[in-house]
Amino acid sequence: MKLLKELTKGIFRENPTFVLVLGLCPTLAVTVSVVNGFWMAIATTAVLVCSNVIISSLRRFIPQEIRIPCFIVVIASFVTMADLTMQAYLSESINKSLGIFIPLIVVNCIILGRAEAFAAKHSVFRSFLDGLGSGIGFLLALLLISAVREVIGSGALLGLKVSKAYQPAYIMIMAPGAFLVMGLLLGVFNTLKLRRAAGTSAACQHPVTAVELKERRENN
Repeated sequence: MKLLKELTKGIFRENPTFVLVLGLCPTLAVTVSVVNGFWMAIATTAVLVCSNVIISSLRRFIPQEIRIPCFIVVIASFVTMADLTMQAYLSESINKSLGIFIPLIVVNCIILGRAEAFAAKHSVFRSFLDGLGSGIGFLLALLLISAVREVIGSGALLGLKVSKAYQPAYIMIMAPGAFLVMGLLLGVFNTLKLRRAAGTSAACQHPVTAVELKERRENN
């Protein structure tokens, strides 16, 4: 059960984009299309998982005083591998669209944050699950943001036109659109979170007994 929580916390409770609000630079920059968002998230997840595993493996050998430079060296090594792999196997248009944001994964707050807060203090397998969960959460967030921006801003999804009659709002694939979509989605998720917390609080204050629950079911 604890291992499952390590995996799912990065998807829901500690989602790096909608809860922790980290790594917004690539989130806002590359999410003009689902394809760009997908590959950005895949590269970030690969670096996150691999760096978590290596940092956790070496945590007993890394001096506390120089841990941050050591973490950055490990992360930069995997970023270089990811960058070269993507340049070799992905199309030129995707590499051009992602541009400098792949090398900038080195200073992504999500990766350095998980290395410092979790991987440097826990076992290899738990660090692997933590990195994978955070990567999946980042992937889902980028897919959602990029889908909204691509549909509204381009009138298409994955290159397929949504409707011939639809007139795209081009601002959504520009910088202001990125901030607008991000703000709206953050508002939606925060509202849902507050409502859930209020419902949980009300349930704790007025617990339903087994007899009341049975009566409700019979009345329905």
